[in-house]
Amino acid sequence: MSIQADLRQVIYALSDALDLVGIDDVAHGKRVGVMAAECAKALQLPNDEVLFLFDLGVLHDIGVSSTTTHHHLVSEFDWAGSQGHTRVGYELLRDFAPLSRMALPVRYHHTRWDAMVKEGVSADVVMQANLILLVDRVDALTAPYYASGQVLQHYKMIQQEIVNRKGTYFDPQLVDAFMKVSSHEAFWLLLEPKALAGYMGDMVRLGRPYQASIGELRQLAEIFARIVDAKSPFTFTHSRGVARVAKQLAQHMGVAPEQCEKLEIAGLLHDLGKLRVPDAILEKPAPLDVNERLVMNAHSFETLQILRNVQGFEDIRNWAANHHEEPGGRGYPYGIDGASLPLEARILRVADIFQAMVQDRPYRKGLSPSEAGTFMQDLQTRDRIDAPICEVLRAHIDEMVSAARLE
Repeated sequence: MSIQADLRQVIYALSDALDLVGIDDVAHGKRVGVMAAECAKALQLPNDEVLFLFDLGVLHDIGVSSTTTHHHLVSEFDWAGSQGHTRVGYELLRDFAPLSRMALPVRYHHTRWDAMVKEGVSADVVMQANLILLVDRVDALTAPYYASGQVLQHYKMIQQEIVNRKGTYFDPQLVDAFMKVSSHEAFWLLLEPKALAGYMGDMVRLGRPYQASIGELRQLAEIFARIVDAKSPFTFTHSRGVARVAKQLAQHMGVAPEQCEKLEIAGLLHDLGKLRVPDAILEKPAPLDVNERLVMNAHSFETLQILRNVQGFEDIRNWAANHHEEPGGRGYPYGIDGASLPLEARILRVADIFQAMVQDRPYRKGLSPSEAGTFMQDLQTRDRIDAPICEVLRAHIDEMVSAARLE
């Protein structure tokens, strides 16, 4: 049993979710990856290392889900809280074999070069982490000029800021490589949206295909579920709880085992688009106003955009993107009649609502099994959810509550 999916393609698609945290600027990771690869070429590193450093740049902020943290990272050259997300990124990557080599460079990518040398960090990790720090800070310095198209008018000032930190923040050899490659306009023009898209496509084609196992895809999906869930203490463990409830409901309803596995992955990824929702909206302990609701309702559409080009994820993306569609077309973002959707998408909707209601939140305690059963029955009566699914859930209510709470 397997999903025919290239792990590299999945990783690049999910990297789009990381960039959503920028809200108005959704290409930070891609720009860091491109600059890291171009500097690696200037250092005459082997092609495999160039590709690794590109991937490392694309995923270097895997520990960031907060829009507040992202703002600090791109608006300040150095920030006292920068080490928090590097530790999170390290913990997410260290046990995932296909990406475990990235764990230590991610852990140190906000540590100065002289501090790493003094600490005795291995030379290869020092080079990888420090190159990412260098080009990451270049992107932070360049950020004010992207929207106005004034990058070329300011790049010499940006270069000088890097040179000023040669031998302290940055390895002198890496500074020299950056200065060499960034002295040409093409380096900076590569950071524009159309050029970035072309570069990403080139790197997908250059990388060796990696046929992922179902276990690897599930583990990668869980990594990204943890990123989404960490965005707000109000939704901590939500995605994993939804995935578990959805899978168990599907099993009780006789869904084929392979479809159950895919549904679990869809549950883990269903809220990827929430990474673009500002922290203040997700953490608001009160009903959202009209404008806030419009921002929130875009998240399932964003999830579809992230997953739409991953071959082998056709079912997963459609189930995930449609988990807010309702019977009668009253849901969002497409207004599809939920009754016309596949069973798996309807199961995911029920699991999403149920998990949210039984999970403890900072501003309220989760519903008890009997309260949750009554709540879901009321939704069924009002034709808001699929009746057969609700009946199965209520028949196994204690099991479903335990699944939702990850007990």
